[in-house]
Amino acid sequence: MHKHSGALGEVARRWFEVMRICGDDVRELLHDGHPTACVDDAAFAYVNVFTAHVNVGFFLGAELPDPSGLLEGTGKFMRHVKLRPECEVDALALRKLIETAYVDMKGRLSMA
Repeated sequence: MHKHSGALGEVARRWFEVMRICGDDVRELLHDGHPTACVDDAAFAYVNVFTAHVNVGFFLGAELPDPSGLLEGTGKFMRHVKLRPECEVDALALRKLIETAYVDMKGRLSMA
């Protein structure tokens, strides 16, 4: 994420910061080379910088409510939001998705 100094890096850093501030128990690690936010050892979200866009991804995104329709993907579990610097995103809706993923993972861990 830090090697991307341009607009894509800014986008990635902005949204990873939202993940960081979800709670005091958020841990950061690299998973498959991508900055990942975890509760304890359970990953809930990540950022991934590509050539022309950034993905804000959710490990259990298929189970998240998405009333704004931001999530993309067809996998059994994971979903992502594709961000391009030249395109506006519903920042409030994306922030809500990140916070919901965090709360969801905390709930899953407390039930385990």
